[in-house]
Amino acid sequence: MSILRLCVPWLVILLLAFANGALRELLLLPWLGYPWALLLSGLLLGACVVLVTWFSLAAMKLENAAQAFAAGVVWLALTLVFEFTFGRLVQGKSWGELLGAYTFARGNLWPLVLLVILLSPLAVHRLRAAGA
Repeated sequence: MSILRLCVPWLVILLLAFANGALRELLLLPWLGYPWALLLSGLLLGACVVLVTWFSLAAMKLENAAQAFAAGVVWLALTLVFEFTFGRLVQGKSWGELLGAYTFARGNLWPLVLLVILLSPLAVHRLRAAGA
């Protein structure tokens, strides 16, 4: 398992997360309002994570379920480091603002998206191993 092979799909997920955020802010919030925009955005991002995982699993060359789970742990760690670093240094958010995203307030599904990030490599690995 190569860290580079894990980072490329994660970077794709990161780009899709930025696109998802733009879609949410520019279209979904004005059109649907809270909480529907956050719900739909969370579902879309979760689906993107699963699709990226599905299409990149072979390239990651994960040999077993343990490696697949480890890949999810790496993705989760990269996501959390990015979120807190970007939020503090680029956006200038307080710790309270950053931690507020980790609740289910107003339709926010971010905690579930993090769970999808963690578990999607293992879930897709098992689906592929079962012949799906």
